[in-house]
Amino acid sequence: MRSGSKYSVIKKSRIGKGSRVYDQVNLYGCTIGKNTKIDAYVYIEEGVTIGDNCKVRPFVFIPTGVTIEDGVFIGPHVSFTNDKYPRSRGDWSLLKTRVKKFASIGAGCTINPGVTIGENALIGSGSVVTKDIPSNAVAVGNPARVVGQRELQR
Repeated sequence: MRSGSKYSVIKKSRIGKGSRVYDQVNLYGCTIGKNTKIDAYVYIEEGVTIGDNCKVRPFVFIPTGVTIEDGVFIGPHVSFTNDKYPRSRGDWSLLKTRVKKFASIGAGCTINPGVTIGENALIGSGSVVTKDIPSNAVAVGNPARVVGQRELQR
């Protein structure tokens, strides 16, 4: 972890060797893998797991229920959600979301709860992911739809 971070809150979190966490980051009970970069103004909630060699750009929100595998890129201003029917109080249902290895999520995307983004998939900037995206797919739009295929990259 980068030393000298100012104004960050890191509680009960595990951060892997070689990972960098920048200023204005809030980590609560999450696990960050090795050699992963967490840029400024990122908020990650309890129980989230982020794999090795990932890059999480500024202003990203990752709530409880999200798992991000190794080698994933998450662009700036991406928001994940974990409940289809949010409310300020009362019962709610946690839906789990998974981003598989080597996937890339472009800037400004919203990832709805309960979806899986397949291995090596590419989500275009500004897209709203409302259903599962297959491996190696290129998906764009609101709602995101598959418009092409991507070569396997590692």
